[in-house]
Amino acid sequence: MIKQLLFSVLALGQGNYHSPSIETIPAEDYYQQVISALPLLPQNYQPGGFDCATTVAADDPNYQTSAAMGTELGWLEKSAHDWYYFPSSATEGKVLAIDFAYKNQQLSYRYLANEATHTELFEPWSSSKIMAFIGAMSKLSADFAQPDTLVGQLRVADIITSIHSYQAIGGANGDSNAYAYYFANLAGRDYLTALLHHAWLNSGQPQVKFRGAYGPAAYAPEPPRWLTASRNQQLLLNPPSSDPGMLGYRCDECGLTGNKPMTTLVLAEFLKRLASYQRDPLTRLDGLSQPAIDLLFFGVGHSLHEIAAGGMMAGASLTPHRAIAAALQEHYPVLRGLSVQATLDQASNGNWRILHKLGAGPSETRNSGEVVALMHVCLPLPDGSREFTMAVQASSDQQDYTGVGEAGLKVEQLIRQATLQLLRQPPLKVNADKVNATHAQSL
Repeated sequence: MIKQLLFSVLALGQGNYHSPSIETIPAEDYYQQVISALPLLPQNYQPGGFDCATTVAADDPNYQTSAAMGTELGWLEKSAHDWYYFPSSATEGKVLAIDFAYKNQQLSYRYLANEATHTELFEPWSSSKIMAFIGAMSKLSADFAQPDTLVGQLRVADIITSIHSYQAIGGANGDSNAYAYYFANLAGRDYLTALLHHAWLNSGQPQVKFRGAYGPAAYAPEPPRWLTASRNQQLLLNPPSSDPGMLGYRCDECGLTGNKPMTTLVLAEFLKRLASYQRDPLTRLDGLSQPAIDLLFFGVGHSLHEIAAGGMMAGASLTPHRAIAAALQEHYPVLRGLSVQATLDQASNGNWRILHKLGAGPSETRNSGEVVALMHVCLPLPDGSREFTMAVQASSDQQDYTGVGEAGLKVEQLIRQATLQLLRQPPLKVNADKVNATHAQSL
């Protein structure tokens, strides 16, 4: 099918076509039908399996390696970036993409935004829950990031899958807020905030912080221990009853964006460094292990539930899937008329990956409905594989779940437009041998 698709695309070219045939969902139904929906899975899904960045010429100035950028404060100024790359207006929302490529056999990146919105603060809602989990796991050894690791009586794999899917899985009851609250308590707010600055990301924006929680109360494991029988490891963990680094939602220094103000850049950079952990040692977080990342991404060891995936692959919402499928239909007209599932599978020979965490809600503070999308995407395509991390935020001036639906529609449109632009403006020089070898392996 991939060969057939490639020949069809070459024959039809990239002319002007009608809008893709992804069903339009009204704003009043969007939250329930799209944001709350279970995600799709690739036809050939297995945990793991993304390294699909295209290769560019060694002297390509559009991408920079971590070695060239450095990791100290000021690294962003040394990056390859275009803060006005996407034509979307800031009134539509904020979008930041980190596009991956190989340059001189090293992973390299370009940073792309719309109207320099990459440093504008907003409330991240649940998209920041990956930070609470990774912060906690970086304080534990890989012995406690195994498929059989228990937190109290629950598999940690079920907990992280429940955080993302909002579904009851194994003994985990779907209380995403309580579980994320627990991990934030384990990590501590001073530590989580430091990760965004001198301890890891060096974001250069002191207003960014992680000082809050989720929901009314944290999960309390019983017994309060972590246990990995396969490693013969046990650890008693009692989070402190109070955290001096925690601030109230509307503290004096918090403002309208609350006590976890983030930016698209900080969210995307955090996830990008996790996705590149094995391939880019310079940006690894001290103490973090690959098994912990595998738990976050795929919920390795999770109990059986409605879909076969765990972790971020089980993240609730069809927003990114719909948006990326619509972009693929515009880029490859031969796909028009197919379902979202069929579009993703046929374009990638069933090997796509969309790891994602959406945050959404009506804000009484800002009198708005809001949606945040954070995702890492791998698209092994016939004319050059693409890999990117993306963070998107949009809001509506309607403070209810119809307003959240309106914001969700904006986010979907921003993802679609940004993905299509990445597809239509590929790296300057694709290594055809690498691309062809990649697809030969999947045929």
